[in-house]
Amino acid sequence: MAPEAAELLAGTTAQLAPDPRTNRLVPLIAGGVASGEILAALALEQRWVIAADRRAFVHLAERAAGSRTAAAFFTSLAEGETLAGEHLAAFAAASGVTGEQTRAYVPRPGCQAYPAYVSWLALNASPADAILALTANFSAWGGYCARIAEGLRRHYGFSDEACAFFDFFAQPSPALDAQATAAVEEALESGRLNTGLARAYGSLLQSYEAMFWNSLGETS
Repeated sequence: MAPEAAELLAGTTAQLAPDPRTNRLVPLIAGGVASGEILAALALEQRWVIAADRRAFVHLAERAAGSRTAAAFFTSLAEGETLAGEHLAAFAAASGVTGEQTRAYVPRPGCQAYPAYVSWLALNASPADAILALTANFSAWGGYCARIAEGLRRHYGFSDEACAFFDFFAQPSPALDAQATAAVEEALESGRLNTGLARAYGSLLQSYEAMFWNSLGETS
């Protein structure tokens, strides 16, 4: 069954891959033409996203307690968000974000639609369906992070420490991929996976992610 699970994950990821033209901000950062104001806003918005996603993944792990593989996947995601949050501080500092700005910042609705929907999934979606939807979305997110990290180094002179947040998400994670495959395999065997719903969830995630980037692009 494992090959079927792997094929389903790969096929869903390919099916939901976004049109590169839908993201107007990442090319600006990759090309070095995004303003410092945009970079600061990116750091501040991510601070809200990371905290919300971590809590959502913890809740999904609790809901998936009956499935060892699914619970392990969501626990890994939650732990990853904790580490990402630590890396984010260096990016925020390099972008000139101050403590006063952090405390006063009001997040943009278009940027926070994505974590709000992840929280909706944590409350309403079956853990198995959420795994398929989230895994398909992570591929696009990782690609964006790789381009941003390269652009920050090449055009903005950011250090490895300042780019660590994006490096973390850009690098492959064979262990997490294996956990996702095992969880999807278990869900297929038990009949707990609704691929139609999972693809609908994944499509919405991709749309909300595009909204995140394009809302930031309106900063300047």
